[in-house]
Amino acid sequence: MGPRFVLHVDLDEFIAAVERLRRPELEDTPIVVGGDGDPTKRGVVSTASYEARAFGIRSGIPLRTAFKRNPQAVFLAVDADAYLVASREVMEVLRSFAAPVEVAGWDEAFVAVQTEDPGALARRIQARVHERTRLWCTVGIGDNRLQAKLASGFGKPRGVFAISDATWSDLMSGLPVDELWGIGRKTAAKLAAMGIRTVGQLADADEGALARRFGPSIGPWLARLARGEGSNEVHPEGWVRKGLGREHTFQVNLTDPVQIRREVDRLAREVAGDVANEGRLAARVVIKVRFAPFVTSTRGVTLSEPSADASPIAAGALVALERFELDRPVRLVGVRVELAPPSDGRPEPRAW
Repeated sequence: MGPRFVLHVDLDEFIAAVERLRRPELEDTPIVVGGDGDPTKRGVVSTASYEARAFGIRSGIPLRTAFKRNPQAVFLAVDADAYLVASREVMEVLRSFAAPVEVAGWDEAFVAVQTEDPGALARRIQARVHERTRLWCTVGIGDNRLQAKLASGFGKPRGVFAISDATWSDLMSGLPVDELWGIGRKTAAKLAAMGIRTVGQLADADEGALARRFGPSIGPWLARLARGEGSNEVHPEGWVRKGLGREHTFQVNLTDPVQIRREVDRLAREVAGDVANEGRLAARVVIKVRFAPFVTSTRGVTLSEPSADASPIAAGALVALERFELDRPVRLVGVRVELAPPSDGRPEPRAW
């Protein structure tokens, strides 16, 4: 059957692409999706089409900033139900190849294949997804999940790209460490303080020194990451949700602590309903507060026992809120719960 490879199928500008299918007149038009679609209100960008990204519009920036960067862009409200339907259609196409498929989110999946020509298979997958859903994807090919995930990034958009053990060093060693999936700005800054700035330097770093700085598990893992090492397992049971949350941006800043507590209580009870609908239990509650002008902090508490009931979740949220000094105007609050591992035999989430 041939050697084993991991493919990472990543849908291109997924949310914007779904919206464009519903509105063909928006072809080649900058599209920004976020909030209720009104860029004069507070809210953040959920996704931006490639045309919008050319103007510096990215996920997570305020809608008002996006509007300033391109007032001619089309702003649309988030429609989660439509994206879920489209995602399910794509995953069914992937399963038609009779290979293990692990759904990693709305817009991505890992596929385990055995083939002599992974590039040809990747192009067949890409073509079938487009034929049946009219959505484009990029396919990354790797000897493991890490390599496949990074390869899809190199291949975007609408491409097929491969990274292997043999090509890893030449391709990756000169890149900054935060190009590695799993290393963010904070970790990169800590590594830089150790004189480690490139992937190659991290791959050659002393694991003992890394362990002393980052801990006995994370330190050596960072070095393995830089060497391109990782699991090649694909789990058809799929992605297991680790948390659920809701947040609300106020059109007028809140200054009354009583009103802020009332909003947190409301959100916490809504999240509790989401937890119950998932058939899971909340183990920890985390509160996010964004103070004006745009300073965000989080605080969390662990529940005495995992629960899906609204009362203990709301109570935990209010305890976490008490850890903030509510002495500044508040523009956003959010409530997120970290879920206890499922007890129905599904696997816990795995690191790549």
